[in-house]
Amino acid sequence: MELAHSLLLNEEAYNQLGEFQKAEFIFEWLRFLEKLLPVTSKADIRENQKKLVEQLTSLLNSSPGPPTRRLVAKNLAVLYSTGDTFSVYQTIDKCNELIRSKDDSPSYLPTKLAAVVCLGYLYKKLGRILGNSFTDTVGNVLKAMKNAESQGRYEIMLSLQNILNGLGAAAIPCHRDIYKAARSCLTDRSMAVRCAAAKCLLELQNEAVFMWSTDLDSVVTLCFKSFEGSNYDVRLAVSKLLGTVLARALTSKQTTASTRHNFRRISLEEAMELLGTGFLRGSCGFLRASGDMLKGTSSVNRDVRVGVTQTYVVFVSTLGAQWLERNFSAFLSHTLYLVSQSHSKAIQSQMDAIGCRRCVSFILRATVGGLLGEKAQIAAAKEICQAIWKLKKVVDGAVSDSNLETKISTTDVTASQHVLVCALQELGSLIHGLGTTAAPLLQDSSTGVLEAVISVILHPSISVRLTAAWCLRCIAVALPSYVSLLLDRCIERLTTLKSSPEAVTGYSFAVAALLGAVKHCPLGIPHGKGKVIMTVAEDLLCSASQNSRISLQRTQAGWLLIAALMTLGPAVVQHHLPRMLLLWKCIFPSSPKDLETEKTRGDSFTWQVTLEGRAGALCAIKSFVSHCAGLLTDEVVQRLLPPLPSAVDLLTQLSSINKSYGNSLKTPSTVYRHKLYELLAVLPPKTYEGTYLLMKRNLLLGNSIAGGSLEYDPYSIYEKVAKGDSVPKPLPPVLSVISAATRLFGVMFSHVAESHRLQVLEQLLNSIKQTKGSRQQIVQLNVVSAFSTSLKHLANCKGSLGPEEVRRSALTLVMGALESNNPLLRCAAAECLARLAQVVSDTAFTAGLAQVSFDKLKSARDVVSRTGHSLALGCLYRYLGGIGSTQHLNACVGILYTLSQDSTSPDVQAWALHSLSLIVDLAGPLYHMHVESTLSLVLMLLLTVPPAYTEVHQSLGRCLNALITTLGPELQGSSTTVSSLRTSCLLGCAVMQDNPDCLVQAQAISCLQQLHMFAPRHVNLSSLVSCLCVNLCSSYLLLRRAVAACLRQLVQREAAEVSEYAMAKDNASQKLRCSGDGNAVKFRVGSPPPLDVNIREIGLEGALLGLLDKELDQRLCQDIKETLTHMLTSMAVEKLSFWLKLCKDVLAASADFSTVVSIDTTQEEETAKVDDASILTSDSDERFHPFSNPRWSTRVFAAECVCKIISQCENAGSAHFDITLAQERKQRDSRDDFLVLHLADLIRMAFMAATDHSDQLRLSGLQTLQIVVRKFAAVPEPEFPGHVILEQYQANVGAALRPAFAPETPPDVTAKACQVCSAWIASGVVSDLNDLRRVHQLLVSSLLKVQAGKEAQSQQYNESTSTMEILAVLKAWAEVKENYRDVTSSASGLLDLVQADLGTLSKLWLAVLQDFALLTLPSEYASQLPAEGGTFYTAETIENARPHYYNSWALILYATALWLTSTGFIVVDPDEGVTNLSRPVTPTTMCQDSSTRPLVKSPEDVNTDRFHLILGISVEFLCSPRSDAAMENIIACLHALQALFDVPWPRSKIGGDQLGVELLNVLHRLILTRESPDIQLAALEVVQLILFAAQEHVKEKRRSAEEKETLPEFGEGKDTGGLVPGKSLVFATLELCVCILVRQLPQLNPKLTCSPAVQSGKHLLLSEDGSRLVAAALVILSDVPAICSPEGMLISVLPTILYLIIGVLKETAVKLQEGQLPLTVAASLQALKGLLSSPMARAEKSRTAWTDLLRSALVTVLDYGLLQDRDEVSLLTAITVFIMSTSPEVTTIECLQKHCIEKFKITLDSKDPLVQCKCYQLLHSIFQHPNKTVSYPYIHSLAPSIVSKLQEAEKAKPENAAELQVIQEGIKVVTALTATAEEEHRAHLVAGLLPILISFLLDENALVSATNSARSLHEFALQNLMQIGPQYSSVFKNLMAASPTMKARLESAVKGNQESIKTKTAKYAKNPGKSSSIQLKTNFL
Repeated sequence: MELAHSLLLNEEAYNQLGEFQKAEFIFEWLRFLEKLLPVTSKADIRENQKKLVEQLTSLLNSSPGPPTRRLVAKNLAVLYSTGDTFSVYQTIDKCNELIRSKDDSPSYLPTKLAAVVCLGYLYKKLGRILGNSFTDTVGNVLKAMKNAESQGRYEIMLSLQNILNGLGAAAIPCHRDIYKAARSCLTDRSMAVRCAAAKCLLELQNEAVFMWSTDLDSVVTLCFKSFEGSNYDVRLAVSKLLGTVLARALTSKQTTASTRHNFRRISLEEAMELLGTGFLRGSCGFLRASGDMLKGTSSVNRDVRVGVTQTYVVFVSTLGAQWLERNFSAFLSHTLYLVSQSHSKAIQSQMDAIGCRRCVSFILRATVGGLLGEKAQIAAAKEICQAIWKLKKVVDGAVSDSNLETKISTTDVTASQHVLVCALQELGSLIHGLGTTAAPLLQDSSTGVLEAVISVILHPSISVRLTAAWCLRCIAVALPSYVSLLLDRCIERLTTLKSSPEAVTGYSFAVAALLGAVKHCPLGIPHGKGKVIMTVAEDLLCSASQNSRISLQRTQAGWLLIAALMTLGPAVVQHHLPRMLLLWKCIFPSSPKDLETEKTRGDSFTWQVTLEGRAGALCAIKSFVSHCAGLLTDEVVQRLLPPLPSAVDLLTQLSSINKSYGNSLKTPSTVYRHKLYELLAVLPPKTYEGTYLLMKRNLLLGNSIAGGSLEYDPYSIYEKVAKGDSVPKPLPPVLSVISAATRLFGVMFSHVAESHRLQVLEQLLNSIKQTKGSRQQIVQLNVVSAFSTSLKHLANCKGSLGPEEVRRSALTLVMGALESNNPLLRCAAAECLARLAQVVSDTAFTAGLAQVSFDKLKSARDVVSRTGHSLALGCLYRYLGGIGSTQHLNACVGILYTLSQDSTSPDVQAWALHSLSLIVDLAGPLYHMHVESTLSLVLMLLLTVPPAYTEVHQSLGRCLNALITTLGPELQGSSTTVSSLRTSCLLGCAVMQDNPDCLVQAQAISCLQQLHMFAPRHVNLSSLVSCLCVNLCSSYLLLRRAVAACLRQLVQREAAEVSEYAMAKDNASQKLRCSGDGNAVKFRVGSPPPLDVNIREIGLEGALLGLLDKELDQRLCQDIKETLTHMLTSMAVEKLSFWLKLCKDVLAASADFSTVVSIDTTQEEETAKVDDASILTSDSDERFHPFSNPRWSTRVFAAECVCKIISQCENAGSAHFDITLAQERKQRDSRDDFLVLHLADLIRMAFMAATDHSDQLRLSGLQTLQIVVRKFAAVPEPEFPGHVILEQYQANVGAALRPAFAPETPPDVTAKACQVCSAWIASGVVSDLNDLRRVHQLLVSSLLKVQAGKEAQSQQYNESTSTMEILAVLKAWAEVKENYRDVTSSASGLLDLVQADLGTLSKLWLAVLQDFALLTLPSEYASQLPAEGGTFYTAETIENARPHYYNSWALILYATALWLTSTGFIVVDPDEGVTNLSRPVTPTTMCQDSSTRPLVKSPEDVNTDRFHLILGISVEFLCSPRSDAAMENIIACLHALQALFDVPWPRSKIGGDQLGVELLNVLHRLILTRESPDIQLAALEVVQLILFAAQEHVKEKRRSAEEKETLPEFGEGKDTGGLVPGKSLVFATLELCVCILVRQLPQLNPKLTCSPAVQSGKHLLLSEDGSRLVAAALVILSDVPAICSPEGMLISVLPTILYLIIGVLKETAVKLQEGQLPLTVAASLQALKGLLSSPMARAEKSRTAWTDLLRSALVTVLDYGLLQDRDEVSLLTAITVFIMSTSPEVTTIECLQKHCIEKFKITLDSKDPLVQCKCYQLLHSIFQHPNKTVSYPYIHSLAPSIVSKLQEAEKAKPENAAELQVIQEGIKVVTALTATAEEEHRAHLVAGLLPILISFLLDENALVSATNSARSLHEFALQNLMQIGPQYSSVFKNLMAASPTMKARLESAVKGNQESIKTKTAKYAKNPGKSSSIQLKTNFL
């Protein structure tokens, strides 16, 4: 194929190919040429033009297929438009000649068609350049049309469209001729020709004025005719034409003078009237109403009505949203007039009425719902409301309660019913879509929306009553705050008016609908409402028999309410279950005998009531089973079952009852049957064995196509709606009973005994035989679907069908249907046949079935057999995953190949190809051998099948998709075979992309998507993206779905590229495509169509956001959201400004500040008023927004995007949250962008969202605000040091929060706002108390609300919402308390604020904790819970309240612990326990009633209770934190325990108790299961406190024992030294520490050390967290000895602790920079020091054993020193610790001492000055050891070498500070030695030291030029000399006398430095050298 990529056709390569490859080659060349020509230079084109034209025109003669001829034409047109045009006339003449040819053979047809297409494209591209030649051409083409067949007519119409497009106004002379030709084509029998004619006329109306002036009426009539018998595509094309023409007629200005005399501009009324005529009378003309119409027998053709409906939508969309806003009133009254009773002929039957209503609703939804923004929608809703009021006045002048008793029934009442239904439906849908933004509409008393809807609930028509109820449901879902209010109102009216039939049904519908809405309202309704409704329902059922006039209505209403009540779920229903089961039991006769007696009594009416009641009961039980599965215990099922047999018995009696009482019982008995089947289908089949024969006759009922409507089944009003906000549309009972029977048969047949199955099938076969004609097909269809369902159940439960005879009957049943002429029945039969084979699962049987189809297909010639059997083969494959053998596969494929090439019958081709696609899909790898041939076949057909046969193209698309899936990742290969397969796939996609059918285009996109997934490098991304952008605004949903799904996949890998390609996409061409299905419509009026997006301005991201706003399809919206999220994740940081602007535009486009400004700010001081008001009003400029009025859901998504952007920036680096760094980097590179620079925008967006009308948006806004506060709280303001950047936005934050605390705000918004308040206060942004008071005041107001208690809670929502709000408030206070526990000066003011409320808060917090403790009890303790519930939850809503407690308990626990700690457990409320408070505020009242409660509890008891409450909750949670438990909760819990044990009193409770051990075990488990270092560190801090408590306990015992002078051993281990695991605190502590240490340093585990995985001697550098953990564990280890007895310590503990401490030292002693010690080393040395200096080591009893152990430890330390690369300093320090901290006998053994001295010697010779320095420091301390036996050996061995080192230093002066320090430390050591030496030796030492010091002095000259180090040394030496001289004056004098040079040197130095020495000495006295810092470093000695 690469050879095809050249400017001229490579004829040599071309001639070598076979026939079919030639077509492929040509197509590939033409595709390449199409891309090449526009970018080739004119010179090159002119050079090759002649040859190219020859090649292209010669192709016209080679019978090109449709895609090829289109490309030839396009290329010729481009060639002439860029090259020379001189030979164009020859080409045109040649085409005309080809068209004139008399050859009518089929083989010549493609050539003629190619010439027609070619002319179209030439004129389209070159237009007026071609002069007047067009008249001949058009004439010639029109002449050819007279005897053209459908393909010819189709292509001629499209060609004329192109000619008109190119010529524009120049073509006026031909307009009339073209118009005539197109008129005849518009009613052509071929649908494709009609579509083409509509497109041609659409192009014509751009210039042909007569179409929308003089000939308007005939155009309209013509279009109506065209709608007759049309399909979807025709209706779309013609409605576009008609809508555009009418819009043009309505808005056009008068044109040229020539047309002035006959120019007629029509009014809106006339335009509407024209359309209305078509809607009401169909296509029979305006005045020529036929006799049928007058007789009232004709019904308008449905196709015409649907077409006109579509036209209305096009008409309004073309005129635009602004036009609709201005003219909405007229438009509404016209559309509603379409269904008014004044056209009783149009809606003579119920079916027609429902159809008309559906059409009108569609018009209103598509225009009002699709075009208008939120404000305009609110205005529209008001208009609709006015219309309802007007109709209401018609219905009744004034309906007072008295005359409700008398039923009104007048003609004008029924006249209004359909209009009301449409108005109410649209009102409901509008409000549903608006959500909480509709609140102002409902609050507007002048409109009276609720009053209007409720007033028509009493309408005499049942459909109006139902729709009004549905409308109330929509209002309730949109505005949850109205649910309770509406329920109360309806229940109240229902009880007041229960003697009016309309009121009983109307208000019961309303209550049921509102109950159905509750599950969509997260905030629910008060629990008590269920009880009220149950009582009303019972009352209605019990009083039904009192008044026969309304017994029917009361019965229906009672059961409807019970059924709807079930949707509230188990929590509500369980309280009413016994009463409901009793009613259920009573409604059916208890025995067959009672049923018999029942039959003999009663009349038609009583039976009607009985059946209605029983159907209602069945419905209620079905509702119960569906919604309360949790309550279906065995016991309940046993109580449900008894009435079922009699219910089924009644079913058998129905026909005889019907006969007895006539037709009036027909509908009730059908409804009863339907409800019984539905119930049986949801119950387990075991429960109703033996009732299966009863549905048989329902499968044999007739059937007809029908539209559903709410009045067919009022019970559907509370059910969940299938999709979006559309009304439920149940089918008529006659039809729904059939589908219920089918479903039930499917379940039951599989449970019937095999012996009975044959009987059932034979009965069904006989019944089919007995019916005739179309009815027989309907019965057959029902039976086959039912049987297919039963086979599906059998296959699922792996059942068998039964003996041979059953199979035979089943086959007869299916085979009969497989050759039916009803395509639907053939499909069902093919499916059924395959399922049969699946259930039988016998290869011979399956092969037999396949063989039958093979034989049939070989012999049969009729379309029916060939389609049915070809599908059967595909289905067999589908259900059996391939028939197994390859020869079967070969046979199948062979036959289907042949069928798919049968060009005489497109149907056969489509079915065969569909079947082939099923086989390809399921044969998998087996199919590989056929892939090439199938792909060739598919391509050949794609290139030759006319586009008019869309079904064939759709099947080809499925085949191609299946083939790509089969090839899968192999498509990446580079072999020639794979590459040719890949090219074929891409070619196929290219052909499909140009297909006019939207479904085929969608398939092309999904094929390309597959190819991109398997072989991304080979798909041209830029052309794919541009194709996607073009179709993004397609009017076809399927195409938009395909685009979104493809984009979603592309951006996961290549978001940036996709975005770039979309921007680079040529805008002009795109705008052209966006406006329609591929043809530019020049006519535009008013605003552009809603989906006209400009990608260049707002990017693909903006276009997608705009589409998301207009789109209503859920799946598509989800795909768009995911696409945007992927793009944001990968690009938001790079394109930060762009994304933020996008979100800001969406959020600002509808920011309506008027609501916010009116907030009452009187409580604030004046300054605040100014602040907040200016914040609200500034910057709301009215400039143009790319997003006009986005919907609230889009704005919510934008707010979520802002949060995602912040989290992306957080991962991207710290500069986003550091303004100084951000500004620096921005200056360096202006392209850089950082989030912190956009802080003002972030705050503004959060503010706009948080103050919106929409509650969901307010929640998102508050969430955004919370994130912004948390992330930016610590960012300092560089211009004002000491302040943070957020401080300037405090007014905004205050203004955003205040509305959320208004009384009418929903609790979830207030709860969220509380979180933001606490985050803001706790962030520490604001330090000024007055500023903080604003936000603090909001929390205080909430606290007052909480204190008001349960009684004051609003009755709007479920009780659990008040739990949520209360807990949110208390949690917010807890967070504030927690953050200000460490009082700093700035925060002390705030702490006072909190302190003021602490008394109240602490009680409330304790009450919450008590509630939480009760709620966490296991279910077996449920009986012990308080009957009335807890402090903040009610017993009934316990399940709903749980999550809220789980959400907030941890912080409250911590705050309570802090409060108790701060009071030191001393404060006890004086009235605690004395007054019996109305609400339990402390655990003292837990589970006790007032009689058993002690009157006063001692403070000790109160404290103990509180202590155990906190400890109990913590331990319960930490024992088994759920895997999803938030880390914050665990940490808060540990912090609470820390706070608790910070105080002596609680420590005394656990010190000597087993509690401590248990707590340690819990913490050990927590450390094992949680990896987080924060959690582990917090746990270790608690461990330390527990150990401290135990130490205090042991000390206390020892002290009291000493006082009593008894001296038993205290501490663990007693006299024996044993520790008992599980009982021992020490053991538990060690276990926990070992766990931490081994986890961080696996080498410490002796078992592991031997394994090859852990190599000893390899150092691990621990992470910072790891080091902190190890250090904390070592601190704990060193505390353990204090709680052991000496024996316990020796035997069990000391060896372990020593091993661990020394092990850590060994493993982590690595050298760090500048001689610092690693944290772990410092900790282990500290721990070692603590252990060695333990008093036990000195105790008499244990001294020798201790000494042995410590010696061993020292040996171990010394041995470690032999290893390489250890840090010598750490080792020496450890040795020094041993020497200094143990008793002398440990270290003075000769061998050990020698070893130690050796180590020091080696280190003294170190080359590293830092090491030497440290060594001197350590020796300094050893030399000063008070015990001479310890220090002397070291002095003897090491002092000489130190002195000699100092003497050497005289020659080599120090180079740097480190070397200088070494010398200084050496001098200090020798100086110290002189001080400690005995008198007689001291003089010698001084005599040795002085010369060394003098040698360091410099004379005046040298001093000037000396280095810093030398100068410092000089000063240091001089200083020492000044100190030593006076001390040892005699030695000094002798020395000076003996050495005059020394003396001279000293004197000159003294003189030279006299002054400086004075000052230096003064300084030195203040700041004595560096010794203090050294002291710090070695503070563990």
